[in-house]
Amino acid sequence: MKKLTFLLLITGLFVLPGCKDYVDEYVTYTVNEPVFMSASEFRSAVDMEGPKPIEKQGKIVFYDEYLYISQPEKGIHIIDNRNPSDPRNIAFIELLGNADMHVRDNMLYADSYVDLVWFDINDPAKPVLKGRKEEVFPEALPLTENGFGIDYDKFADRGNKVVVGWKTVEKKELVRNYKPRWWSWGGVTEDLVYNDAASYSGGGVGVVGSMSRFAIYQDNLYTVMNNMLGIFDLSGETPVKTGEDIYVGFSVETIFSYKNCMFMGTPTGMIIYSLEDPLKPERQSMITHVFGCDPVVVENDIAYVTVRSGTFCGQDANELIVVDVSDVKKPQHIVTYNMKNPKGLGIDNGTLFVCDDGLRVFNAENPSAIMYKDNILAHFKDIDGFDVIPFNNVLMMIAEDGIYQYDYTDVKSIRRLSRLPIGK
Repeated sequence: MKKLTFLLLITGLFVLPGCKDYVDEYVTYTVNEPVFMSASEFRSAVDMEGPKPIEKQGKIVFYDEYLYISQPEKGIHIIDNRNPSDPRNIAFIELLGNADMHVRDNMLYADSYVDLVWFDINDPAKPVLKGRKEEVFPEALPLTENGFGIDYDKFADRGNKVVVGWKTVEKKELVRNYKPRWWSWGGVTEDLVYNDAASYSGGGVGVVGSMSRFAIYQDNLYTVMNNMLGIFDLSGETPVKTGEDIYVGFSVETIFSYKNCMFMGTPTGMIIYSLEDPLKPERQSMITHVFGCDPVVVENDIAYVTVRSGTFCGQDANELIVVDVSDVKKPQHIVTYNMKNPKGLGIDNGTLFVCDDGLRVFNAENPSAIMYKDNILAHFKDIDGFDVIPFNNVLMMIAEDGIYQYDYTDVKSIRRLSRLPIGK
């Protein structure tokens, strides 16, 4: 009788009303929700306008004495640069979602979030929209301006819409946490989450490339976005996508064309692809470095790579890395120089320009001796330089507060020619 009473008491523990082996609680977190625009409205929002003030620095392209300046996600400014001492802002192309561009045979090719758009610029003051290829960059997204994560559930649901921005939303989710079960002998805890808040709790990552994600080789436009390399045949009147995108990985940020190769900058190293068959790029090698933002330029079989620390780039390394790429299958590290916070760079006939603590200019004829006193040609401080294009003894540099131009005909006496303001 005593044993029966004990068993009934134990059984009662499992059937008493109100006894639960879990706790429900609400978790609050912040997330970026996509702002959508209908595809028709998005694709009709292209306009050719008169000059507008340049509000923010972006990518730059120089072609036939004109500068093309991307204002991120807004459009393209066109600058008459026939007189670098007096550049004139002459036109603006309103183009939502623009970041990168390139020019070939008086045709300007530009991204517009998920689309590729092209313009006739025979008269740069009056560009003419010629066409659009839709959904060739299907995973292109606007940059987020905070560290919050993205609500990918809503993004994946976009249907026939385009993501054109973000709104910060505070969310509240019910989470069920199970208590340890004393009778399971191991104290095992199991969690059941109605909606996984952890995936939205932050960690959104953005990368900045100081050079273009567009490159042209022969009759083809090459684009790198979201780990994928796309190829467009430009030989006809309309760009033709050639096959499927090629997975290159490593979060490629920049691409630079040299001889019959493409040099790709990534947060962890430089990748080299051969274009012996332009439609079937073949990976040759990769040289790695510490995690950091990474553009690359090449001249005379020497590659110059900058690595910098920053909000989205990772660690604290700030370096200029010099690599011998005469054998693209076996690139050889030459030397690494410490820098302050290098961004864009360019090289012309042995003169190296680096956006670092302003603008630094070096004689790079001997890559192993760039930092020798006699090879430091100039240092222009108090400028937050972003990217440069050296061409025909004129350096064009885009910085946070303006487009600066310098005459380097005499590299021992480099002089500033002009500044076209950016921002207020």
